[in-house]
Amino acid sequence: MANFGTGTLHDHLNAVKSDDRVFENAFQGVARMILGSDIEKVVVNGRTTYDFRIFRTGKKHVIGMYDEINSFVSYVKDAAEGGSSQEMAYVLVGEPGNGKTFFVEFLCTQYRNFLSQPRNRKYTFRFKDMDQLGSYGRIKTIESQTYEDPMILAMNLFDDLNESREYLAGQIGFSDSEIDTLYENYRPLGACSGYIWNDIRNHCEGNLEEMLRRVDIIPVPLVESLGTITGKYPAKDKITSSAVDLLGEESIQRLLHITDTNNPYRFDLRRGALARVAGGGIHFSDEIYKNKKDLVQVYLGVIQNRNIEMDGFKWPIDSLIIATSNNSEFNRFLAEKEEAPIVDRCRICYVSHNTNYKLQWQLTGYAIGSEARTTINGQNLHQDPNLNHATSVAVVLSRLARSEKLTPIEMMKLSAGEVAGEKSIKSLAEVIDTLNQQTDIVKRFGQKGLGQRNLGRAIQLLIESSETNEGECMFAYDIFKALDRIILDYVPDGNDRAKYLADLKIAKGLYRERVMTEMFNAYMDEPLAIRKDVMNYVNMIIGIDAENLGPDRMWKYKDPQTGELKALKVDERYIRSVEERLGLKTEEQRESFRTSIRKIYGQKISVDPNYDFMDNLELVKAVTDVRLKSDIAGAGSLIGALANRTNEENQKLYDRMVDTMLNKLGYCKTCAQKTIEYFCTQEDEQ
Repeated sequence: MANFGTGTLHDHLNAVKSDDRVFENAFQGVARMILGSDIEKVVVNGRTTYDFRIFRTGKKHVIGMYDEINSFVSYVKDAAEGGSSQEMAYVLVGEPGNGKTFFVEFLCTQYRNFLSQPRNRKYTFRFKDMDQLGSYGRIKTIESQTYEDPMILAMNLFDDLNESREYLAGQIGFSDSEIDTLYENYRPLGACSGYIWNDIRNHCEGNLEEMLRRVDIIPVPLVESLGTITGKYPAKDKITSSAVDLLGEESIQRLLHITDTNNPYRFDLRRGALARVAGGGIHFSDEIYKNKKDLVQVYLGVIQNRNIEMDGFKWPIDSLIIATSNNSEFNRFLAEKEEAPIVDRCRICYVSHNTNYKLQWQLTGYAIGSEARTTINGQNLHQDPNLNHATSVAVVLSRLARSEKLTPIEMMKLSAGEVAGEKSIKSLAEVIDTLNQQTDIVKRFGQKGLGQRNLGRAIQLLIESSETNEGECMFAYDIFKALDRIILDYVPDGNDRAKYLADLKIAKGLYRERVMTEMFNAYMDEPLAIRKDVMNYVNMIIGIDAENLGPDRMWKYKDPQTGELKALKVDERYIRSVEERLGLKTEEQRESFRTSIRKIYGQKISVDPNYDFMDNLELVKAVTDVRLKSDIAGAGSLIGALANRTNEENQKLYDRMVDTMLNKLGYCKTCAQKTIEYFCTQEDEQ
């Protein structure tokens, strides 16, 4: 028998017995899919949590959302093990544009891929030769309307359940323990399947072999556009939506054939969204609380009883119900006290924005797009190498709440797992705990800020501007103008607007510091010049107390990245210059700072040999300033040389730096010139 073709019930039961096919409910299937993939431990905001790799596969996958994914996995696992979650729906609540719908659609895609593997495939049954029964007119075949599993038919072959159990044991050879496991997922046949099976029994005078000849086993179609297995029901407006869209309705066409008015097959359930996912699928209700009250009441019944009910007839369903809602709709719904039972039947998960600016790089990459961009004239549009970083930092800062314990920059760095001076990750964990005590959800950590849609709009504004099209380049500094416009146009609350504009100012200051570093790298004709100098400082303060330091101040050490022995001259004047720039005046302050750097070195290098201290912005800035000063008598004179190109030497310096930027640092002519011009101004100095 071909694995996907039609077959008999016996063939299917034997395939389940030999483990070639699986009989499980929707929760068990989703749980097996997630827990069967790789699971890693990660530290997020100072807490250890799990990262399920299935959500990180594919070209465009889920970024971050660690707490939300962990919450969802524990919900599905609890339901799969028969816990109270199986009588609940899972509802993602949060601000618009923070990835709720994307997460659910990604999950549905993965589930369809999982079910397309032969062993995991879902099957259902259909009755044939129905026209011979007399009361079905010219209807020849009838498929199970709710895509019931053939195993459900096998469990209900006889009116007496014990007879069905004996049949499974005697004819197929299932053991008692296997039958017990199967019956954990027992549910009666749906109204129409049960009614038709009874009609067939009467027609065949109870001869089981004859009855089973009229049953074909067929695979459930996995085509996404049919809405089977994974179906979405978007909230419609008050007038056009009705319970018919979810449950189905009486079918006029069928009534023309069916003479028996009691026959529940006169209802067409496939007209509704629920029946199509009732055979172990996922039902996704987008913006569930936007629906009018009677539809939400329908959901209440479906969520709790897992039944489709019409005119007293019942069709048991097996589906995982996931919904989304934005904060304002959810709060409005909560305010109506009589709606408490539906919220009681939902597992609410508050989805926050992404607050890790390093992960935001990937999300910003999604917004910018992977395809090659072109100008209005069809020329290739270049992307400034600083664009993604500038955008990511700006939007992430807007998502971080103000706190007296941490500055916005410290909070941003700690959220990304980086070093923030003396402040530890413990400080961030305390701030998050305090914020998460708020009863108003929007005031909790990461719940408010510029979302992915606002970021997308800012990129659109940047691309449509005449400067971008004329220069054939998306220049990083222009994103701040675009974000400024978005904040003014799309943020209705005055306090939020003021905060986001202040965050934008901080982001500009960080961009300024990044440009200083880039200029030094360009001046040194070396893409990683600053990185080398920062690591030189770190290695010098480790080597300064070494026993094997000779009178020539040369220190030999083993490079953790390559494992090679390296020699380094400890330059105490350089060390002092860097520490002066950091504002460390006394010997105690210097020694305390050095101890903290050595401690970080000890902790980080053991885990990540490539750790380079470039996330320590204060240290990077100090090293940049010292090198600019010692190499070119201060950043001021480099600015002077670049701004005043009347003499030949300055022009040569400018040309050489532009050449390095074009060939080694990924700039184009437009963004190289604009970045140098920006460096020569005093804007955004912090």
